[in-house]
Amino acid sequence: MELRSSEISSVIYHDIFDYPLTPLELKKWKLSKNIKTKKVIVEKNSFYFLKGREEIIKKRLKRKKYSKNKFKIAKKVNLVLGKIPTIKLVAITGALAMNNADKGSDIDLMIITKNKTLWTTRLISYLLINIYGFKVRKPKDNNQRDKLCLNMWLDEEDLVWKNENRNIYSSHEIAQIVPLINKDNTYEKLLNRNSWILDYWPKAVKLNKNLKFKKVISSKTFSFVEKLTFKLQYLYMKNKISREVVTPTQAIFHPNNWSKVVISRLTS
Repeated sequence: MELRSSEISSVIYHDIFDYPLTPLELKKWKLSKNIKTKKVIVEKNSFYFLKGREEIIKKRLKRKKYSKNKFKIAKKVNLVLGKIPTIKLVAITGALAMNNADKGSDIDLMIITKNKTLWTTRLISYLLINIYGFKVRKPKDNNQRDKLCLNMWLDEEDLVWKNENRNIYSSHEIAQIVPLINKDNTYEKLLNRNSWILDYWPKAVKLNKNLKFKKVISSKTFSFVEKLTFKLQYLYMKNKISREVVTPTQAIFHPNNWSKVVISRLTS
């Protein structure tokens, strides 16, 4: 079939991740911003990719198998984290969310917590994960395979991406997440609060604008505990912080600026 410029642009974007697209994915990941190119798009076995990049079909199929095993681990972890009442959302992010994880890659998770409980919830989560024997990735781990990487923690009242962090890459990362636990429509709340992602990927997700979200009021007693756990954890990691985000309502651990890398690839 003849591809539109928005679909050609999508193929070019996903090529960065060695990810050929199916016809359905071409529609879902239609890109609103055209990428200028002289490259030719070809189709084989119902996959669309750049000419000369046929090998990424096999790579994607292999990664799909690796991802299946990692999903099984994530779902087991989900049973543990589901015991914590202050967790509102657990979602798979990164390459695994696209079924595109390498054999040696880790398992990225996003966790959204009840208002003013992020750091207490984080502490309890790590305690339970260790008790149940799950492997957690450490910052300088050479072997990341099948280890948990809980690299994004958000308070349910602080879900909006800052303007300077809104781009083609970050919007895709939000749109592709796969929720495992979703209490009180927190996943839908995340999408609604970040509706700007549709400026880049207008067909990737559907927003339910009819949903109403109640403002959460936390107890004063728990607020004291939360402040204490934040202070202790912040002091522990203070000297290790580079470009990570560490605040009372957000903990985002992305030492590599993948947005910059991807945008550079697209404009080179």
